[in-house]
Amino acid sequence: MQTYGNPGVTYGWWAGNSGVTNRSGKFIAAHAAHTGLIAFWAGAFTLFELARFDPSVPMGHQPLIALPHLAALGIGFDETGAFVGGSAVISIAVVHLVLSMVYGAGGLMHSLIFSSDMQESDVLQARKFKLEWDNPDNQTFILGHHLIFFGVACIWFVEWARIHGIYDPAVGGIRQVEYNLNLSHIWDHQFDFLTIDSLEDVMGGHAFLAFLEITGGAFHIATKQVGEYSKFKGSGLLSAEAILSWSLAGIGWMAVVAAFWCAQNTTVYPVEWFGEPLALKFGISPYWVDTVDLPNGAHSSRAWLTNVHYYLGFFYIQGHLWHALRAMGFDFKRVTNAVSNLDSASVSLK
Repeated sequence: MQTYGNPGVTYGWWAGNSGVTNRSGKFIAAHAAHTGLIAFWAGAFTLFELARFDPSVPMGHQPLIALPHLAALGIGFDETGAFVGGSAVISIAVVHLVLSMVYGAGGLMHSLIFSSDMQESDVLQARKFKLEWDNPDNQTFILGHHLIFFGVACIWFVEWARIHGIYDPAVGGIRQVEYNLNLSHIWDHQFDFLTIDSLEDVMGGHAFLAFLEITGGAFHIATKQVGEYSKFKGSGLLSAEAILSWSLAGIGWMAVVAAFWCAQNTTVYPVEWFGEPLALKFGISPYWVDTVDLPNGAHSSRAWLTNVHYYLGFFYIQGHLWHALRAMGFDFKRVTNAVSNLDSASVSLK
């Protein structure tokens, strides 16, 4: 955290980042607790949406988020191919609620019982996950584990589509999808991902990502910093504030990309579950609107999902800029001081 030259600075309870800056145990506790909150939201909101779901109205014309994603994964259908929710959806919601308690308990244990800093842990393996922000070997080791987890998640998704099957709007039903690992297609789809109309290509992209992430993760875990640790490689720049800024930039960019994709793509976001493609409008800021009129001024699932992603992404990127400037040493108090001086000067002139 930026201390503005005051080594004894203290922060209020609301400055949550300050409590985990140099304490890896508290950092893990925050991670686990946040995961528990996300799992709780997923489980609770799924049950909430299921309770108010109206089978007589197209799902895409209802303000839903969790159920459309489950439907796109081929979950919640009866033997006739109609989405009914049922025990499968309830089971997934309950599993998420149970997991939220497990994650929450893990967060409390790391916060209250285990070492606040992994360097003080009695477990040798745990000490490897200490936080040394300007130590590239430490940071690359932790990054490697994150990449492997992301790769495993991609494999799960690819295997789910291959074995269980997912919803294909082209056939109007659930089918098993084999991934198409065509590298030229994957490269081309970097630039036309909004128009992807093949689930095989979608799964191929995830299979390629799995390989890339797991390989990169293993590389980061196994290797040490190569050559001199120079300013070009981040010496003097790596810090808690800098890494937070990059994390915010990554999640912000993904949210903005997801917004554009959700607004237009009807293969990954089928019309049946998310509603018709949206129209982009400009006012004070960009926003998306439904292209069909829904009763009582309602909005489609696609409109909710797109706009929420876009504005969350926008504010994440603002957070990235804020923390990136602080990481580079910019003193924001200079701004408030300059404004105060302007006010003082105007009073003196009067």
